[in-house]
Amino acid sequence: MSSIVTVVAKLIVHEAALETVKTELLKMIEPTRMEEGCIEYRLHQDNDDPKVFIFFEMWENLACLESHMASPHFSSYVAAVEGMIVEKTVHKMTRIA
Repeated sequence: MSSIVTVVAKLIVHEAALETVKTELLKMIEPTRMEEGCIEYRLHQDNDDPKVFIFFEMWENLACLESHMASPHFSSYVAAVEGMIVEKTVHKMTRIA
């Protein structure tokens, strides 16, 4: 059985904060992709509603994901976008087939 963790995270941001949040999200890409255990880390923006962002992530295991969430660049992102996110949904999943 695989210990790989797949994450699909959806963010909806305030329209007035769209560019600020997008900039902060993009800052996380390079350092996150260099983290131990990061298999895939992709950011998407909805074509019909640009306030919606989706992350698709794959991590070697839950410990690697938890390490990412404790990283300085993730903490900086969280602080920078405080109050700018309308809704956040995070699904941590394990592939079953």
